[in-house]
Amino acid sequence: MLLRRGFILLSSFARAPSLLAHYSTGYSRRRRPVFGYPLPIHARRRVFLSINQMGRRLSTETAALVQEQPYSKKKSRRQTPEGILRHKFDMCSKNGDVDEALRLYDDAKKNGIPLVQHHYNILLYLCSSVSNGSFNPGLERGFEIFKQMRADNIDPNEATFTNLARLSAAKEDPEMAFDSVKQMKNCGIPPKLRSYGPALFGFCGKGMADKAYEVDADMVESGVLAEESELSALLKVSAESKRELKVYETLHRLRASVRQVTEETCVIIEEWFKSDKAKEVGEANWDVNKVKEGIVKGGGGWHGQGWLGSGEWKVVRTHMNESGVCQSCTEKLVSIDIDPKETQQFADSLANLACQRETRADFLRFQEWLQRYGPFDAVVDGANVGLINEQEFNFYQLNTVVDRLRRMSPSKKLPLVILHQNRVNGGPARNPQNKKLLDTWRKSGVLYATPHGSNDDWYWLYAAVSCKGLLVTNDEMRDHLFQLLGTSFFPRWKEKHQVRLVVSKRGLNFHMPPPYSLVIQESGQGNWHVPTMDGDDIERPRQWVCIGRQSSSLQHHLVEKR
Repeated sequence: MLLRRGFILLSSFARAPSLLAHYSTGYSRRRRPVFGYPLPIHARRRVFLSINQMGRRLSTETAALVQEQPYSKKKSRRQTPEGILRHKFDMCSKNGDVDEALRLYDDAKKNGIPLVQHHYNILLYLCSSVSNGSFNPGLERGFEIFKQMRADNIDPNEATFTNLARLSAAKEDPEMAFDSVKQMKNCGIPPKLRSYGPALFGFCGKGMADKAYEVDADMVESGVLAEESELSALLKVSAESKRELKVYETLHRLRASVRQVTEETCVIIEEWFKSDKAKEVGEANWDVNKVKEGIVKGGGGWHGQGWLGSGEWKVVRTHMNESGVCQSCTEKLVSIDIDPKETQQFADSLANLACQRETRADFLRFQEWLQRYGPFDAVVDGANVGLINEQEFNFYQLNTVVDRLRRMSPSKKLPLVILHQNRVNGGPARNPQNKKLLDTWRKSGVLYATPHGSNDDWYWLYAAVSCKGLLVTNDEMRDHLFQLLGTSFFPRWKEKHQVRLVVSKRGLNFHMPPPYSLVIQESGQGNWHVPTMDGDDIERPRQWVCIGRQSSSLQHHLVEKR
């Protein structure tokens, strides 16, 4: 009843201003004032203001009535002993305070306060943590708490078993950690990468290579993909246990999934090639045709036929020139082709994601526009280009880039410029010269203004991928949006299509995509080139590790085969 009255009153107030509308231009002698006398301007303003204020207040009170009951329930839950305990446990987790968490746990058990899954998971997490280089005092109690959790008939989840695995690893028992993963699978809970970590790193740290391979095989079976830290640990334990075939296999897994390696992984690779075991492995006489066939079948950059050559390896940190020629061994790196089918699949998945994140109708409208005016040889992230080294958006700089791209294009066609509506309609866009430029692009069908509320990143990325053209932007594309893509294809595509810019006193410098692939490469001559993360910017060259046999037997072999 109260709600209905509220809406009736609000409706009445909403109509009231229309009765006073004739006062907006001053008092008219021809019309009799609604309230029987003319109101001064300041009084009229107060009337309007009071009506609006009452309307807003009534709206707020009505909304509060609608929301009061759920909010009260939520508030009351927080004030229960269980809710208060949850908050205190959350604070312990935030501060890493295992002692206080255990005290709270003991008090809860003593006072009969029931614990839920969330409470137990925080306790197990804290008990498995390592503090000041030594195991915390709750380590032994963690297993006791897990038993109590099962006794209380609280169902464990993935986090529970993962914390149990961490407890086992903290106790230096990787076998128990692996058993936790097996228990998880038996309960029908799919393990994650973090679930396997305690067992895998535990076995690798103890030099138990076979057990580490067993965990790795279980990961593959469960569809869990190892990342660099896991592959790096496997590489190290394989090298230390002198498993040359496993080293070879793991290097190729790094090539396929990681591409450029961190300094820690780089050192492990260097140590392997400098080892006595690495000198002993390799084929002095191999089938050249088989190696060539492997390179063609693999798409270039590797053959997968095993170690080639014999003798000591030479390991050097070096760089590549602009053509991809190694400054140490003078071997030229190759550009590994991207399958056109992969590109189309990536474009489709990108469109699906964009339709989920953007207003679907807006993005579908853009796709239709692109089919009508495209394809384009290049796509420009207008906002990024117009703000490079600038405080205010610079249309002259953007136009310079557009003109340069037109001259570089084989078809001499203008590139597609993606700009947000705000950039097209406001600010510097109001300048007559800039307005004329925008009109020219619009009439030429090379300007697309993304709608209000949209994220233009989806638009310029999709346009560049679907057109199979260059993408001009200094955006490194590492934020949350691009992490949603979740595919190894994206870094490969980016490497071959992104054009970056440097603005200097001499003007704009275009940094085109390298004519070679930034990935671990194994050549037909048995040499290896490993790109590192060091030097990953526009003006500082990337550091590579060049690895090849020191002896001349390899060259003699190749000459004889010819």
